[in-house]
Amino acid sequence: MKGKVHVYDVDNIDTDRIIPGKYTKTLDMSVLAEHCLEDLDESFNSKVTKGDILVAGENFGCGSSREQAPVAIKVAGIYAVIAKSFARIFYRNAINVGLPILEIADHSISPGIELDIDLQSGIVKDLASEKVYQSAKMPKVMIDILEAGGLVSYLSKYGDYKL
Repeated sequence: MKGKVHVYDVDNIDTDRIIPGKYTKTLDMSVLAEHCLEDLDESFNSKVTKGDILVAGENFGCGSSREQAPVAIKVAGIYAVIAKSFARIFYRNAINVGLPILEIADHSISPGIELDIDLQSGIVKDLASEKVYQSAKMPKVMIDILEAGGLVSYLSKYGDYKL
């Protein structure tokens, strides 16, 4: 997957900054997308196009266990999130909703460049500089969940769970 990068090299971006609590009571996904990261960057929604990649610092998604945070990012059009580290509950919620996330502890990814991500190998390539990063490798089952579109879709396809 290739996508344009939006970099917020900030540590501890919590779920309230990803999607403010006042918007979490809706089932309208377009509302979540519209207000995604607005407390960090008011123009975020107008800059994102489908397939873009979000890059952040340490402990991304800390705070509450609000699952609307990865949903908001995904419905805003972000294909994947790369961070130096993730809060564990955000990491799991992202996988559950089908939002690819990659941990790369040491990177120098610049805003506006294009990245090529290979989830299977965990390799992220900066197409401008040709620099290659190796993310922490995900277990196969997590990649399968992401490729299915999230945990519910995965269970519907491979498990005894039926919608």
